[in-house]
Amino acid sequence: MARIVQRPDPLPKAAEVDPVTVDIIENALRNARAEMDAVLFRTAMSPGIREQHDEFPLIANPEGLMVVGQFGLSIPAFLEGFEGTVEEGDVLFTSDPYACGGAISHANDWLVILPIYVDGWVVGWAAQFGHMTDVGGKVPGSLPTDATSIFEEGVLVPPVKLYDKGRLDEDVLRIALNNVRMKEWNRSDLNALVAACRNAGRRIQELCERFGTDVYLATLDALLQRNYDAMKTLIETTIPADEVLTFTDYVCDDGMGYGPYKIHCSMWREEGKLILDFTGTDPQSLGPINYYLNESLYKMFFGTYMISVFDPQILWNDGFYPLVDVRIPEGTLLKPRYPAALSCRTHGLGRIFDILTGLLGQRQPEFLCAAGFSSSPHLMYSGTWTEGERAGEWFQLYQIGFGGIPGRPAGDGPDGHSLWPSFTNVPNEFLEAYFPLVIEKYETVADSGGPGLYRGGNGIDIAYRFLEPGQVSIHDDRWFTYPWGVNGGLPGGRSRKWLERADGTVEVLPSKCDRVQVQKGDLLHYVTWGGGGWGDPLERDPELVALEVERGLVTRDGARRYGVVLDEEGRVDQAATEALRAEIRAGRGELPLFDRGFSDLEELRARCLAETGLPAPKPPQFPPFARQGS
Repeated sequence: MARIVQRPDPLPKAAEVDPVTVDIIENALRNARAEMDAVLFRTAMSPGIREQHDEFPLIANPEGLMVVGQFGLSIPAFLEGFEGTVEEGDVLFTSDPYACGGAISHANDWLVILPIYVDGWVVGWAAQFGHMTDVGGKVPGSLPTDATSIFEEGVLVPPVKLYDKGRLDEDVLRIALNNVRMKEWNRSDLNALVAACRNAGRRIQELCERFGTDVYLATLDALLQRNYDAMKTLIETTIPADEVLTFTDYVCDDGMGYGPYKIHCSMWREEGKLILDFTGTDPQSLGPINYYLNESLYKMFFGTYMISVFDPQILWNDGFYPLVDVRIPEGTLLKPRYPAALSCRTHGLGRIFDILTGLLGQRQPEFLCAAGFSSSPHLMYSGTWTEGERAGEWFQLYQIGFGGIPGRPAGDGPDGHSLWPSFTNVPNEFLEAYFPLVIEKYETVADSGGPGLYRGGNGIDIAYRFLEPGQVSIHDDRWFTYPWGVNGGLPGGRSRKWLERADGTVEVLPSKCDRVQVQKGDLLHYVTWGGGGWGDPLERDPELVALEVERGLVTRDGARRYGVVLDEEGRVDQAATEALRAEIRAGRGELPLFDRGFSDLEELRARCLAETGLPAPKPPQFPPFARQGS
């Protein structure tokens, strides 16, 4: 456990702080957090961070509670795993999820934490982690789909000092970089993380100088208390005390031919607290789809949802954590035992958002969203240039793709968009300038968004033409199960991947695979899932459906799923539309709250090969030491 070196006398705190000062400091914290991002984007080298923004900042109070941030992580858990002193000028560093209580969730995330000192006291912490394109391991990109332990996934740096009282520990850095394929990218990205945290530290020191340390700290207490009070009211008014709500969803497969894996969560209110209990979740996987879920992180996910729905102007923080109790049985998919593989944890991460949505909306369907954050699709492409000025040079791409955003109470889900607030696409021009490939197609997949009063967002089809031999790794999900629709909305379309070889042959690829050899001229179609629909499709404006057919978002046949018939000119045939809608209403029965697109998993297995071109996954296999009967 860390020993923090600071003045022995207690930190001063003002008795109270006026609302205007709270507002000023709150917005200064927002700006400091945004400035962390700006520093990182302008100084990192990897496209995953520089262009895609796969990073997450945080500013915390002296106890390590987040007061502003995007993702949230557990500074106290990190400090528990750190042996030694923490002093002014130190910068702490780790890439080991098991050593920091899941503050990061796989080895590709490099985490930097910096104590912020004012007059000898620790007045807070700045932290930021980013996804490194490569951290070593058995495959380029360090996310092997067939790993059975974390030791196959790259270098694991325990909690250490990267800077000791302002002095860089060259040996720590040298050891970390010696294990990775993209040394200059990692060095640059790590330096950028440190610079961003130092910038946040300066901004906090300026606030303390401007307002006084006592006023600054009292403001943090006020912000944390405000979230506590707001969440207490929301929990009491929206979470039932008289029943237990449950929801189940699945990760389609583990990359090794087994699946689907069940994630199950129950929710109820007990003595003023919200309980989120994952008992019933499958035991941990032999493969790498395990997601080491930090309890505080899931509390943050819950709070983000609640505050975004009911009061999006609030700066959400960790203040409400005592009101939420997250229970995750050890040895399960969400709390695997060391050294379980974690490299494909992104699918479980995406699924728990869908599960949270399914839980929180059951009693208030008007706030319910469909499924849509169904994964975080990854593509890795690597090899050696054989032609031109770069001949002999190693290239390595890591890129995140996006699927369809779910239909929502507020309207349609965007097509091919990220649910993460700051994630953006890597520009095609950037990819073509720095990597040996051409993007021949980048378009939405018509009809992949689930029909509804509000349509789910369409998935996207990115067609990569490879210009150099190399190897490809793919990470995705929702190829076996569907993103479900709600309130009568229909499910979104599945993901799929296939290669059109230069010799004319076509090869269907699984959603999780490594070491796929590609040659010059091969074309990869990377198609992502659509979002589920919201509400009765027969209530959607027929003229809007006709417009979407004109724009290529819905096909003519797809329009019939909304009960809309178009004439040869593409106009709505009113009489035929009314007749078709009446026919559909008469034959469909009561609209379900959730439409998963299947009645049971065995039915889905029977349909799988014909519908996807891939064999159905075999029932899951679990390690003998994993939690059984859960």
